[in-house]
Amino acid sequence: MNLTLYFKKFFSSSQTSGIILIFCVLISLLIANSSAAEGFQSALDQEAGTDFLGLKYPVSIWINDGLMAIFFLLVGLEIKREMVGGELSSFKNASLPIFAAVGGMLVPAVIYTVFNFGTKYGNGWGIPMATDIAFSLAIISLLGKSIPNSIKIFLTALAIVDDLGAIAVIAVFYTDQIHWTYLLLSSAVAALLFLLNFLKVTKIIFYLVPGLFFWYFLHHSGIHATIAGVVLAFSIPTNVSTTEISPLEKLEHQLHIPVSFFIMPVFALTNTNITFNHEMVSGITNTLGLGIICGLVLGKLIGINIFSFIAIKFRLSSLPQNASWKQMLGVGFLAGIGFTMSIFIALLSFKGSDDIQDEAKFAILIASVLSGILGFTVLKLSSKNHIIGEEN
Repeated sequence: MNLTLYFKKFFSSSQTSGIILIFCVLISLLIANSSAAEGFQSALDQEAGTDFLGLKYPVSIWINDGLMAIFFLLVGLEIKREMVGGELSSFKNASLPIFAAVGGMLVPAVIYTVFNFGTKYGNGWGIPMATDIAFSLAIISLLGKSIPNSIKIFLTALAIVDDLGAIAVIAVFYTDQIHWTYLLLSSAVAALLFLLNFLKVTKIIFYLVPGLFFWYFLHHSGIHATIAGVVLAFSIPTNVSTTEISPLEKLEHQLHIPVSFFIMPVFALTNTNITFNHEMVSGITNTLGLGIICGLVLGKLIGINIFSFIAIKFRLSSLPQNASWKQMLGVGFLAGIGFTMSIFIALLSFKGSDDIQDEAKFAILIASVLSGILGFTVLKLSSKNHIIGEEN
């Protein structure tokens, strides 16, 4: 099945943006462990801009809740495009990322709980459930055309479902308070967005303006505001025509460069500034560290592939086109890159305990690096074996 031109373009130039993203991670780690660390953190904590009510927020909030909502908007547009006329347009293909994501959340949580049940770390069971969509896509994009596009689409859809699951977990188990008035207002705006789609309104501006209010209400409801980008994306009109460019394709095309070469690098710079200290080292060998590392590295791999195997065995789903089980193993490892969402859950899990938070951060960093290296290696080797097999 042919993929859309925009989807090919997205992953083609993501090779460059992926390298930039990894470079930004290294720069951020260097800054965090230098004399510039305090000034850099102070800049991130600096309040800037105002919302509709004149309230100011730290720069880090504008990046993580604001700019990343735009990133999720672009990813949501790609997912919807593939659901309408691409790799995810059939039930068997579309259902596989859902089954895989469920396994990829449940098994890591169980593994963590086995290590930490009844301990002071027990509340962190949600930490290894998350997949960092930005970094996992950056790693797989480095493999270029050696990996089938169907595998990249599968990882994208898997990460989206996984992230939505993590956001749901945060909302239910880690949110101190849900502000129901704002939640109802955000629901009303979401209904308006889909009504506009139903009425076949095609001007993008009529979606973006309510989308801003939707983000604002959702942000104040207590639910992570990045979900606003995905919901907005699914309300944008599209079509299956190869001659007529839809509003979805236009917006997708306009967002590609700013997301890949500005938003994602800025996100990496501001979220990987981890300052190393002695307390972090102990986080590798205690039950907290073992639960996080085993949950992310092994739990994701096992959960995603076992649930995928069951779904395919019972003919509820099918393998991505031109993909192999070796490549599915590679995706399982890449999904273990928890990083920012895992760190976010760790901060919520252990509020008021800086030492435990530092231990959890270091364990997440170790697990994410291991998962990224293993995932990249397995996918690279699987692509070589596939090429050799074809030549023979």
